[in-house]
Amino acid sequence: MRRNHAVAVVAAAAATLFALTACQPDSQAGGGSPSLAPVAETSAAASPSASPSTASPSASPSKTATPSKTTTTSTSTCQQGPRQKEVETALAKLGTWGAIVVDGQQTDADCAVIKKFQKRFGISPANGRAGDTTASVAKRLAATDPSKCQAGTGLVACVDLTHQTTYLMKGGQVIWGPTVTRTGMAGYATPSGWYKIFDRAPKHWSNPYEVWLPYWQQFYNGDGFHETTTYIHNTGIGSHGCVNLLKVDAQKYYSTLGYGSKVHLYGRRPGT
Repeated sequence: MRRNHAVAVVAAAAATLFALTACQPDSQAGGGSPSLAPVAETSAAASPSASPSTASPSASPSKTATPSKTTTTSTSTCQQGPRQKEVETALAKLGTWGAIVVDGQQTDADCAVIKKFQKRFGISPANGRAGDTTASVAKRLAATDPSKCQAGTGLVACVDLTHQTTYLMKGGQVIWGPTVTRTGMAGYATPSGWYKIFDRAPKHWSNPYEVWLPYWQQFYNGDGFHETTTYIHNTGIGSHGCVNLLKVDAQKYYSTLGYGSKVHLYGRRPGT
């Protein structure tokens, strides 16, 4: 009997250890489902790969002046999407993706700017059409306020849970981003608060979910930053508490942050 009891204790301890290795459940999370954006721009869109390619590793392309629309053609070879003016408005507010006029009319110049934006954030298809996913991403980025991170002058990885965006700050300035993220889904809400990175690896094996997590940086229980293993814009699902990143962002975070780096998560993901 003593031998059986000892085996049971060891097995329970091992199960607890494995459960803490990546993306822990949040027992405090409420019900409901996330309501951010649909998966694809069009119903005919092809299924994207687990790590969509990005066109540029830069977080913020240099600003350009906004020309009059009379300098471009009145029609475009790109299809106009249902969220054209919303996307134009958000991209004009961001001011970092190229010249765009807010009038709700697609032109070839607009299409080029929207394509550039879509490629950077892994939106599929990157065809210049202003659909629901492009509008959601653009509006979330435009609504992100770095002052809410309260980063001070040190190096801080900031995560806006409400808008599902993230960025790096140093010396009181944004040095990367804002960019997109996807955090814990209902039942696995990523907690807000201040944390520090205490474990990291170029590739980490998640015991509970049996998947490799590239560019792993753990900051709370089983939660950490890592490259997404699914299409990041599928917001009908989410992580099990981790902060999912596009590959280019995961690589930048891994090369910039280190053991002891501060992480500030604020707000709460809608639907969690």
